[in-house]
Amino acid sequence: MRALRGGLLLVVLLMLGACATAPPTPEDETQRIREVLTDQATAWNHGDIDGFMRGYWNSEQLRFASEDSVTYGWAAANQRYHTRYPDRAAMGTLEFSDVDVELLAPDAAVVFGRWALQREHDQPHGLFTLVFRKTPDGWKISRDHTSAAG
Repeated sequence: MRALRGGLLLVVLLMLGACATAPPTPEDETQRIREVLTDQATAWNHGDIDGFMRGYWNSEQLRFASEDSVTYGWAAANQRYHTRYPDRAAMGTLEFSDVDVELLAPDAAVVFGRWALQREHDQPHGLFTLVFRKTPDGWKISRDHTSAAG
């Protein structure tokens, strides 16, 4: 009887071990970060700035630098996007390219890439550098430095 209980305990422990979730690999994390950018472009291209903003860290510590200004805080960045892009024509169609993700730590990454908007009368484009943090809500952009080609 004792041997049977010991055997059952071993089987249960082995099953629990098999059910344990393996930690994410660097490739998994890189893919999750890329998915944030894909989700942002999809939201943008549907005219959904609020959906686009889900990729950003909803914190007063968010830092967004563009042109000659720095905006601090998620709410301020959200307002900036709504002001600068008041309608679909102003938003155009967004595409990210040449995306390079470098994991710096299990909860931090830097991402370099290019952005481009296709609009009826112009095609603004440029570079971006993003710092991502892994939060309880997933990977979020905590720092954004975006430049436009002149």
